[in-house]
Amino acid sequence: MRIGLVGTGRIGSFHAEALRAQPAVSELVVADADPARAAEVAARIGARAAGSVDGLFAAGVEAVVIASATSSHADLITRAARAGLPAYCEKPIALDLAGTLRALHEVESAGTMLQMGFQRRFDAGYLAAREAYRDGRLGRVHTIRAITSDPAPPPPEFLPLSGGLIRDCLVHDFDAVRWLTGREVVEVFARGSAGGAAFFRQAGDVDTAAALLTLDDGTLVTATATRYNGAGYDVRMELSGERDQFVVGLDARTPFTSAEPGGPQRPARPWTGFLERFDSAYRAELAAFVQAARGEAPNPCSGREALHALLVAEACEVSRLEERPVRLEEIAKQV
Repeated sequence: MRIGLVGTGRIGSFHAEALRAQPAVSELVVADADPARAAEVAARIGARAAGSVDGLFAAGVEAVVIASATSSHADLITRAARAGLPAYCEKPIALDLAGTLRALHEVESAGTMLQMGFQRRFDAGYLAAREAYRDGRLGRVHTIRAITSDPAPPPPEFLPLSGGLIRDCLVHDFDAVRWLTGREVVEVFARGSAGGAAFFRQAGDVDTAAALLTLDDGTLVTATATRYNGAGYDVRMELSGERDQFVVGLDARTPFTSAEPGGPQRPARPWTGFLERFDSAYRAELAAFVQAARGEAPNPCSGREALHALLVAEACEVSRLEERPVRLEEIAKQV
């Protein structure tokens, strides 16, 4: 199968290497806003560099992977749909609901496939937690705690392109909660703070956020995120039930220090970032896309699934800015 990859930055170059290793991928064609960068990646992994995105679509690709700047996602999704091509896209589809809905309309009108990049669905720990939740071994789960903590802030120029901390980071937790439990979020209450670098405040963003979600069965979910977790990259989820408690992301590289005598200490090699922590999950996710694009498996994460996670993030942003609880039905009216 000939696959086109748009975007050869940090995550794009990782995806290029992972796709090139897929036995079902006969040729990988890459393109980037910086043609020299695309050429360098192509030479390094044995792919073919297209001089432009136009050149990539003209190369006879049979599917498209979108790992370019967020601002280009919706247009590229639309272009792939109109060309009749299955597409994989890193989240988000767009930074607003209107742009997201327009792109989804294009996909649905064309009848093509769009798989969104929520790699936690392919992580071994999250998969095990989903199984434990759904087979009932935890009993009634009353509380879920989700954590997403970056070790250091992104460059200032990234913030206006990211949609903010809640849409950029916590949206992964929102998707994971929905996917893992099969429940819907009905209400949120979110707060944020920006006590770090001034560029967060200048961008209207926060560097730390917390959200309380209520699911449709009454389960309470807390989700927190920060750009200032100096101990390392920390992504965890705890499921507390009447029979047992299950934890995702607690291993020898989890960046924390126990206050208890004899307890675990901060690891010598804590996780440093998402590509390292979710290496296997990303590879499994792309393998699933290749299978789905070949018609050998169902789409594991549709654009509509991404929309649901975005609606929760939008509700949290409204809650943060207006300092009030927000019902999801209030945001869903816009869809």
